[in-house]
Amino acid sequence: MTVARENPSASRGARAWAWFAEEVRHVLPPTIFFIVGFNVVAFSINLVLAQYFIHIAGFVVATVAALVVGKAVLVADKMPFLRRFDTAPMIRPILFKTFVYWAFVFIARLIEAWVHYAMDTGRLFGFAAFTAQEFSWHKFLFIQLWVLVLFLIYTTASELNAAFGDGELFRVLFTRRSSALKLNRRQRIRALVRIGRLAETTPAAELWRPGSGANRELAALVSALGRTETASR
Repeated sequence: MTVARENPSASRGARAWAWFAEEVRHVLPPTIFFIVGFNVVAFSINLVLAQYFIHIAGFVVATVAALVVGKAVLVADKMPFLRRFDTAPMIRPILFKTFVYWAFVFIARLIEAWVHYAMDTGRLFGFAAFTAQEFSWHKFLFIQLWVLVLFLIYTTASELNAAFGDGELFRVLFTRRSSALKLNRRQRIRALVRIGRLAETTPAAELWRPGSGANRELAALVSALGRTETASR
């Protein structure tokens, strides 16, 4: 019998492709969000400035800026300290991650400006003097302010999605009937709170012992959660 050998180059190619696909999947949501967000900001500014016959750059600049933000998010998410407040009340990870993302974008945009400076002047040094004398800090900080606002929205949505369960927030917003959701939200919250209290006040051995009162109550609560989940679809 001949045993088929795995092609090492094909295996490496498959792993590389899987890694690339995962990176793209990770960076796509913030990039799309900021493409839309930046274009809305640019469009609103153009509406205000139209009476003065002034037009600022639109889609291309907004898209390039969104790509910079997407890359910054990808790098920031690799940092272990970003998960520091994941078990804290939700407002803390939201504000912490918003600030971290904002800081990474701030640094990335400065690096991008330095690269443009080096390409335009042919010099690697002197960027500090350039930023102090000729750099448009008003425009830079205006964009950073909107980056902060958009990141606050994006991070809040991401944390809520993680709290609901991956994909649950989308279903709540776009696929669930609102009447069913309103009907079952209180039931689900009460059942989850009761399960939490049961786990805190009941020994694990008693909770999982078949036939015990705690075990029957846990089964009933889980069954009730299943029924509300099915009814809301």
